[in-house]
Amino acid sequence: MNHRSEALAARLEAGAAALAAFAQTLSGAEWQMPLTKDGRKIGVVVHHVASMYPIEIQLASLLAAGRPVSGVTWDVVNAMNHDHAKANDGVTKEAALALLAANSATAAAAIRALSHEELDSAAPVSLNGDAPLTCQFMLEDHAVRHSYHHLAGIRTALAR
Repeated sequence: MNHRSEALAARLEAGAAALAAFAQTLSGAEWQMPLTKDGRKIGVVVHHVASMYPIEIQLASLLAAGRPVSGVTWDVVNAMNHDHAKANDGVTKEAALALLAANSATAAAAIRALSHEELDSAAPVSLNGDAPLTCQFMLEDHAVRHSYHHLAGIRTALAR
C-alpha cells in the first residue's frame, strides 16, 4: 500500500464526510439559501462538490500518466459551474448526499490506486498558466480540498 495515496484518499473521505454531516443538519430553507458571494444555493454547492470529483480525478489521472492538462481555464470552470447550478437548481438533499457518498468513494478508490511515481509525475496544467504540476498537487488543490473549501463557505454564510 502506498501511504501517500492512502493519506490523500483518507483526507478526501474526511472532507466529504464532514460536508455530508453538516449538510444533513440543514433545514429546507438553509438548503435553498444562496451564498452571498457565490450566488449558488447551498444545496447546489453540495451537489457541485459531488459532481466535480470525477472530473478532478480525470485531470489528476492525466498528470499521473505524464500528460498535460490543456484547455481547462478559469473561464471554462466558471461556465461549468454556472451550467451545473442552472441544471441542478432544485436538487434535493437526498440526491446530493447520495452523489457525494458515491463519487467521493470512487474518487478515494482511484487515489488509493496511484503509485508514488504517479503522484510525483508532473506536466503542464493550463488552469495554472501551464506550470508543470504534480498529480499530488492537483489532487490536493482540487479533489481533496474541494469539500473543505465549500464547507467553510457554507458555515460562514450560515454563521455556524
